[in-house]
Amino acid sequence: MAEEGWTYAKSGVDISKVRAAQRSIAKLLAGTHELRRGRFGEVLSQIGLYAGLIDIGGGRAIALHADGVGTKVLVAQLMDRFDTVGVDCVAMNVNDLICVGAEPVALVDYLVVERLDELMVSEIVKGLARGAEEAGVAIVGGETAVMPDVVKGEVAGRGFDLAALSLGVVEVGRILTGSRLQLGDVVVGVASSGIHSNGLTLARKVLLREGRTVHDTLPELSCSIGEELLKPTYIYVKPTLEALRELEVHAVAHITGGAFTKLKRFEDYAPLGFKLDKLPEPPSVFKAIRRLGRISWDEMYRTFNMGVGLCLIVPPSEVEEAIGLYERRGFKAWAVGEVVKERGVWVKPPGEGLISL
Repeated sequence: MAEEGWTYAKSGVDISKVRAAQRSIAKLLAGTHELRRGRFGEVLSQIGLYAGLIDIGGGRAIALHADGVGTKVLVAQLMDRFDTVGVDCVAMNVNDLICVGAEPVALVDYLVVERLDELMVSEIVKGLARGAEEAGVAIVGGETAVMPDVVKGEVAGRGFDLAALSLGVVEVGRILTGSRLQLGDVVVGVASSGIHSNGLTLARKVLLREGRTVHDTLPELSCSIGEELLKPTYIYVKPTLEALRELEVHAVAHITGGAFTKLKRFEDYAPLGFKLDKLPEPPSVFKAIRRLGRISWDEMYRTFNMGVGLCLIVPPSEVEEAIGLYERRGFKAWAVGEVVKERGVWVKPPGEGLISL
């Protein structure tokens, strides 16, 4: 790494290979949709949206999504702190459900541990309950499995993984796919709490090098590295549901794995692009990662949320009200860009020109 900077691929996660695998999986699974055609539970969506949608009659659909916490669990082990990752697990699920216009309703979790530690499990569940309260969802069950031969971690005996399946409901006529996007729409960015639950593999490899531990500090940070990385993912459910009720919303994007390239998934439904030329100054944690890893701007904006955890895309007439709605709920928000004719995503880093992702 002495000659050139880090990338997500060099840290062990090649997004291009992941997407190729996802496309292959989607092709294999698409045939199963025919099993419900013309019957209760008919599939209404292609694989690749933020959630799968099935018709339940009466003009309503169920949205289903499954997600986990990723390698943030390793930071929790190193910090010996487990009360926040449950919030992340809920957030990564419910924030995706709202992107298809659905109201999150319920969730079931799956916790697999290397060794049954009642205190650790209790702390993880406290985080799940806290996240559920923030999102307004019921956790109606789940599974706790002990698999010492499968699950290992950064700390002996403390290995675990956490994921969940979530369910939401939406009126069929209000499903969001991106098909409503129009040229000139404005992208409203809503602030993140920091790194959230994506890009942690690259962040850990960069920040925890050269003898640094999770307990160390950096000039850019006001807390330890571990404390910064464990900040829970913001849950955007309540203000976004309010926006969906009160405003004309054309699309919603949760900025997670793949970061701002997530906006490209709307291309299947609207042949348009996105110019994000008014993005906010990135939070300090991203400045530290970029400095220590000598990471290019395009790699940063393809990997991390860079301070914007959610994008709400609305007509110009709705921008002021959209920003005010989130800020009344305690979230900082900005008009960060617009929908353009040419397909693709362009971002403008601080002091730089536009970069294509």
